[in-house]
Amino acid sequence: MEILYLPFDSSNQKGLFNKLSDINIINGVRNQDDKVLNWLYDNYFQTVKNHVLGNSGSDEDVSDVFQDTIIVLYNQITDDNLHLTTDLKGYFFGIARNVWSAQLRKKQKTIELKIDVPEEEGTEEQSDPILERIISRVFQKLKPDQQMVLNLFSDGLSYEEIALKMNLKNEVYARRKKYMCKEALLELMKEDPEYQEYFRFQK
Repeated sequence: MEILYLPFDSSNQKGLFNKLSDINIINGVRNQDDKVLNWLYDNYFQTVKNHVLGNSGSDEDVSDVFQDTIIVLYNQITDDNLHLTTDLKGYFFGIARNVWSAQLRKKQKTIELKIDVPEEEGTEEQSDPILERIISRVFQKLKPDQQMVLNLFSDGLSYEEIALKMNLKNEVYARRKKYMCKEALLELMKEDPEYQEYFRFQK
C-alpha cells in the first residue's frame, strides 16, 4: 500500500497540534491521519528542503523526497520495522538523506533527457532521430492514463490543471503522478534493445 502525503493549507489548524509526541506521530502516520501528516509537513519539511536544495536538488526534488520519506516511514511502521535510535525528527531526516542520496546516484547513472515526453514531430535544435524514435516507441507501451499525464504536461498545463483534467485530488497528486509516469517511461527505455545500443554508443 502506497501512502501519498498531500499537504494542504493547514493555517486553520494552527494550535491544534503545537507539539506531538513521537508515539502520536507514529500512530498518526500508521492511520494516515491528515492532521498528523500536515503537522509533519509544517514541522519537518523545511529541514528536508534545506538539505535537498543545498545538495544539487530542485523544488520538485524536495516534494518527491519528502513524500518518499513518508512512504518509507509508513512502510517501516506498518511492517514493525521502525527502530528509533534518536528522536523521530532526526530519524525522519536520516531517511530523507538516504532517499536523496539514492536519487542522486540514480540520476548520475541515467542519461539526462532534454525532453520530458515524446514530441509530436519537428523538434528543432534538440532533435535526435534515434532517441525520438525510441521514446515514441516505448511511450506507446505506457498505460493510457500515464500517456495522458505526460501529454498534458508536454502541452504546458500546470499541475493544478492536470489534477482537474485527470480528476486527481490536488496538484500534489498530479506532481507525483507525472514523476511516476516519467520514471515508468525511463524504465521502458532502458529495457529497449535499440536504446541499449544507443546508450553504449554515447559513452
